[in-house]
Amino acid sequence: MGGAQPAGELTESYVRWRSSRLGRITDGLERQLLAALLGSVAGKKLLDVGCGDGAMAFELARQGAKVTALDADPSMIATVRLRAEREAIRVQFVEGNAESLPFDDATFDVVVAVTVLCFVPDAERAVKEIARVLRPEGRLVIGELGRWSLWAAQRRVRGWLGHPVWRAVKFRTAADLRRLAEAAGLRVVAIRAAVHYPPCGVAARLFAPVDLWLGQETTFGAAFLAMSAAKNVE
Repeated sequence: MGGAQPAGELTESYVRWRSSRLGRITDGLERQLLAALLGSVAGKKLLDVGCGDGAMAFELARQGAKVTALDADPSMIATVRLRAEREAIRVQFVEGNAESLPFDDATFDVVVAVTVLCFVPDAERAVKEIARVLRPEGRLVIGELGRWSLWAAQRRVRGWLGHPVWRAVKFRTAADLRRLAEAAGLRVVAIRAAVHYPPCGVAARLFAPVDLWLGQETTFGAAFLAMSAAKNVE
């Protein structure tokens, strides 16, 4: 999700984050959690809502999904399209808004939205739009920033101090995600969590081996929540 930062600056921040020890461990745990909820995507029509720098879209395309990547920021779309061309990755890029998706009803088998709804003014409308473009028995996988974590507390303080990204963010609980899905007529399949440690590289290294196990037991204290929901056959 582009947020309020220019595409070039945002892309550089992604690179810095993923090159740090804390970033590598944290991203790895989040990817494992999302992959477990997604299952095999080979041959499926998949929409990545709020694709950001394209990391998720590219990974899923490499796994054989027919990926459409959507972002509201035209400069971000241009940046990731060039990268896809350089790396010969087949992804269709579309500029658009999560609250008014530019696709027909029942277009996609799978929709992913990772750290997107926290920046969307009307998240309920966005999830209803996602439900609309999902095919019957289609799957939605959402990754969101957990409300009750040390990460959220740190980010709230940065927002209060004027940081443009964290000033606009909305943190959610597992119950919040469930309500969004059910309000859109979706059936919640699973809610899991990751990143229970504080934002510190040493803590990440120590707790990473048990983090996903803990995320099956509780979502409290987790910085990252993930939900899988399905669209019923009408």
